Amino acid sequence: MKERSEHLDTAVVHAGQAPEPTTGAVMPPVFQTSTYAQPWPAKHTGYEYARTQNPTREALERCVAALESAEHGIAFGSGLAATSTVLQTLPAGGRVVAGDDLYGGTFRLFHQVYSKRDVSFSLADLTRMDPADAIPEGTHLVWLESPTNPLLKVADIAAIAARCQAIGAKLAVDNTFATPIFQRPLELGADLVVHSSTKYLNGHSDVVGGIALTSDPELATSLRFLQNAAGAVPGPWDAWLTLRGVKTLAIRMAKHQDNARAVVAWLADHPEVKRLHYPLWESDPGHAVASRQMDGFGGMVSFVLDADLARAERFVSATKVFTLAESLGGVESLLELPAAMTHASVPAEQRRQLGIDDGLVRLSLGIEHPDDLIADLAQAMEASRAG
Repeated sequence: MKERSEHLDTAVVHAGQAPEPTTGAVMPPVFQTSTYAQPWPAKHTGYEYARTQNPTREALERCVAALESAEHGIAFGSGLAATSTVLQTLPAGGRVVAGDDLYGGTFRLFHQVYSKRDVSFSLADLTRMDPADAIPEGTHLVWLESPTNPLLKVADIAAIAARCQAIGAKLAVDNTFATPIFQRPLELGADLVVHSSTKYLNGHSDVVGGIALTSDPELATSLRFLQNAAGAVPGPWDAWLTLRGVKTLAIRMAKHQDNARAVVAWLADHPEVKRLHYPLWESDPGHAVASRQMDGFGGMVSFVLDADLARAERFVSATKVFTLAESLGGVESLLELPAAMTHASVPAEQRRQLGIDDGLVRLSLGIEHPDDLIADLAQAMEASRAG
């Protein structure tokens, strides 16, 4: 599974799958069952109970593992369920270093749930600090987003992985924004990759799910045990929808990126845009590292509107092609205000220190025509002035 001979465009269609042997069905069936018949007590065909094993879920796990150059894939009912399960592998008194620019749900899970359970968290700008300074000895886990959510900062995964290996820490990378099409952290030395498969992997905004990928056999065994013991598994229908979405991942990511480039070029020249976050630009602080470790820059863009919160709220509420909504990675373009939506759980002063201003807007570029997206942003800018 680890070695992948096909191009990713081919692997997204075929990896981990084969025609169903009984009927020859090309697409893996939806095994919508909670249990499996056994010919004799404790004798079975490898399937006992659907929380523990399900063929549809296993097909998804094999497929995404192949894309991420991983030996093992473990699917969960949401991205946060995957994150929570990773934290459950820590010993009592576990110490975690995480990037300071985190998805708000991850921040909430760390600081309002697991910090009460004898796990300590420290935040550092892992995109700028020397890993030796940011990650002290005694750290058990480093949790990294690259690019980050919502500021799209880029961390040197290989350098952080080297520091983790030197001190015996594990490195987990949330690869949701980049996807394996544009970045494969295990190939850069990470121990674990996590996705919210709700986003780009599924790509159609009709599933909530998560998945963890690793080639570490002990870590895989722990995660698989916890997947079954805690039961945070996806249903077979959600697994099937995600697997179907993965088949178009490569062509979708190319279109998402094309649209991002077009919109970024327009935003860069707009007088009411104070700051623009997208690692494509040579002036972006993360450009050099992104160019080295990524095969593309993705479909996520954020920018700071030169406006107060009231004007920013009018702007995001005035779009007609973009949908004002949380989440990302679907075929439809979405936008949101992190300060009021996805990152509202981060204290206001901490948001300001990080650069998550009230005027920060996050865009998830879909697959529509770029001219329509740009025209929509332009009319929303005009409409927001009138308020």
